[in-house]
Amino acid sequence: MTYCLGIMVDKGLVMAADSRTNAGVDHVSSYQKLFDFSLPGERVIILCTAGSLSTSQSVLHQLEQDIKTSAEVNLHSLPSLHDVAGYVGETLRKIQDKERPWLEKDGIGYQSSFLVGGQVAGEPPNLYLVYSQGNFISATPETPFLQIGETKYGKPILDRTIRSDSPLKEIAKTALLSMDSTMRSNISVGPPIDMVLYATDTLELRDRVQLKADDPYLDKIREYWENALSTASRNLPAVEWNRIAISAEPDVEV
Repeated sequence: MTYCLGIMVDKGLVMAADSRTNAGVDHVSSYQKLFDFSLPGERVIILCTAGSLSTSQSVLHQLEQDIKTSAEVNLHSLPSLHDVAGYVGETLRKIQDKERPWLEKDGIGYQSSFLVGGQVAGEPPNLYLVYSQGNFISATPETPFLQIGETKYGKPILDRTIRSDSPLKEIAKTALLSMDSTMRSNISVGPPIDMVLYATDTLELRDRVQLKADDPYLDKIREYWENALSTASRNLPAVEWNRIAISAEPDVEV
């Protein structure tokens, strides 16, 4: 399992992914899950992937080959990010259809999903979630973040803090907290964490970072967040006990 996150706000977007693909007592593997297919000055295209590693690697290879061979349809030829998301979904569907019979026969999972984020010149930035079936949805001002993989542990902080007018630098810190909360609760998600920040209309990916397990900044924000939560918990208003009478007799239906 892995955890990938995309957040789109008025000023741009932030995307992040962990690198763990398998976890066990004696086996931990790490593979890159965030990929940059940008063409500076013309388009910024960032992909994150979760699910079957063999499927996602085959999809990424096909996307790269289509660019190298100047295929009629490729990531650098499509006129909009919406078309890019559709192309990624179609490529994903074809590869899954090809591999499904052989993997299903041995009970091996074959499904993958993708986040596609960025901007093509002449249109606003966007963020899409491409499902394993090849269809997709986009982020909206009401739902400015999308997740794939192990999503549940990192979602509560996003629900409480993300707004469409949030500053990008604040969004980046929230994304890291969401990643760290997930790593804390699920061993199948782990560093290195790759994260990029894209500012609207720059058409160039200028800010990126990779944080390893022993990174001082990751340790610092984890310690700060845990202390802040502990302080907030202690300062909550006291529970007002005995406000509701509790009957000793169970309710009996007549």
